[in-house]
Amino acid sequence: MESDESLIMPRVWRFATHDESQVRKLAQELNLSTLVAQVLVARGYTSSEDANEFLLARLVDLHEPSSLPGIEEAVDRITNAISQNRRITIYGDYDVDGVTATSILLGCLKLAGATVDYYIPHRLEEGYGLNCDAIRELHEQDPHRLVITVDCGITSSGEAQLARELGLELIITDHHQFDTELPEAACLVHPQLPGSDYPFADLCGAGVAFKLAWGICQHLGDDGKATPVMKNYLMGAVGLAAIGTVADVVPLVGENRVLVRYGLSSLQERSSIGLQYLMKVAGIDRNKQFVAEDIAFAIAPRINAAGRLGQARLAVDLLTTENRERAQSLADYLDQLNKNRQQVERKIFKQAKELVEQNPEWQEESALVLAHSDWHPGVIGIVANRVAEQFEKPAILISFNQQDDVGQGSARSFAGFDLHSGLVHCADKLLTYGGHKAAAGLRIAAESIDDFRKDFCAYVDENHTVTRQDLELQVDAEVRLADLTYRAVREIDKLGPFGRSNARPVFAATRVDMAEPPKRMGGGDRHLSLMVRHYGTVMRAVAFGRGDWADEIAQTNGPISISFAPGINSFRGRETVELKLIDWQPGQSKSEPQDSAKSSDELASF
Repeated sequence: MESDESLIMPRVWRFATHDESQVRKLAQELNLSTLVAQVLVARGYTSSEDANEFLLARLVDLHEPSSLPGIEEAVDRITNAISQNRRITIYGDYDVDGVTATSILLGCLKLAGATVDYYIPHRLEEGYGLNCDAIRELHEQDPHRLVITVDCGITSSGEAQLARELGLELIITDHHQFDTELPEAACLVHPQLPGSDYPFADLCGAGVAFKLAWGICQHLGDDGKATPVMKNYLMGAVGLAAIGTVADVVPLVGENRVLVRYGLSSLQERSSIGLQYLMKVAGIDRNKQFVAEDIAFAIAPRINAAGRLGQARLAVDLLTTENRERAQSLADYLDQLNKNRQQVERKIFKQAKELVEQNPEWQEESALVLAHSDWHPGVIGIVANRVAEQFEKPAILISFNQQDDVGQGSARSFAGFDLHSGLVHCADKLLTYGGHKAAAGLRIAAESIDDFRKDFCAYVDENHTVTRQDLELQVDAEVRLADLTYRAVREIDKLGPFGRSNARPVFAATRVDMAEPPKRMGGGDRHLSLMVRHYGTVMRAVAFGRGDWADEIAQTNGPISISFAPGINSFRGRETVELKLIDWQPGQSKSEPQDSAKSSDELASF
């Protein structure tokens, strides 16, 4: 049997094209380093006007809430419910986006004097989104209440119909891809509703909830403006919106970039008590500049761990509590849950790879559909992403319960395949499904898994091909390591926040020597540490999860080429430039360069 590595295409390094005159002009007009100007030009910001607009990303660039489809009717219904002293229930989701969206709206409605509570379905017992049992329970408790979904509901036609039949007023706010039939709720709020001309389609659930909270604050304020107290609340809530936006991996462009940029400042200056303790256990230094990676790798996983392990309400409690003892206790507990999640994740990933090894014919398929009775359904989504990256194909992991023979699955895409379309094609094999192009969830009878695997893989094979272009590593510029001074790397941060569609700049250096032998580090020697020398400049490079590269690099004769993202490492009060190694190649780069140039009052918005 061939090894996994023999089936993986090597990555091609594609160097961005630079017009040297444009780079010099942009650097001069905006007083930027050549390095930053190169990246801006490489990413299409060739004029000083476009580049300056991107760099500024002002709060006033956010679109007015009233332009979001359905929001004005939703605000009217919500404020009427407040004036009538009716109970309002926020129906959230258990992931980070849903938890932060719930917390945003909960804080807003409390500030507005509403009688408000929230309901988050149990991930393991109820699954994603609205469910009929919850609708009936909420109606039985209080038939006059108003229910507002956040980050879910746009595909819940049956549940919306039940609410209508019971006389339960239901507002659905969501951002996920909808079916051909929209739910008949009292009101829908969604940036992509049919007939909508809303200029930004990629808000996450927390972004939609933030816009709704903003609209409520405007309605309850004076002359269409929120009161000072509510303005202050919104400036804090934008931090929660940033967490949801980064965690949901939506494109960090347009409104999302604005929300995250100002959200990072908000988290540093206006964090709730719970977030302060969570950042402390996560090891985030509040005295240093926050970056999106602090959310992605420290804050979000701990919030997510609560939902993945069936305790999402604790995450909402942490984000909204005003009790310091409660906040500290919850932060410590979520930190421990995250450690437990990491152990479970490693075990599932190992078992997933073993399943592929035991079924070599699956490696020839265009997608992987893996199932196991011992997998934790709350963690398989993370592992599905790792499996997709490992085998370079869409992956679906299914955890099935032997008692009722029903499996719960999580799917992750690869190289742009539209997962949602694949699930639609195989809908007759599924009990339920939902999601979007890049990530989705499903429920399936255990007896249908083999047939589903066959149909899904056939659909992927007919509708998607992974090409070398899909595997290209986009390199912004080739540099000398001497160019990566502390000041230069700090200036690169102006291009952030970094994430999907606005990746941290990637550079490459050729003819790099080892200053010391490569070392493995971390638990299980899973990570790699290198000391590299380039024309007399020595720097440290790290590659997380790539400890296996140590032996390969050590056996390489002569210099290597490296591609990396530079960053600042803080250790014991000292900050130094460090390289996050992305890829390496022996000898000269196997790249395809194309004329690569080498480098020597915001409150008023609400």
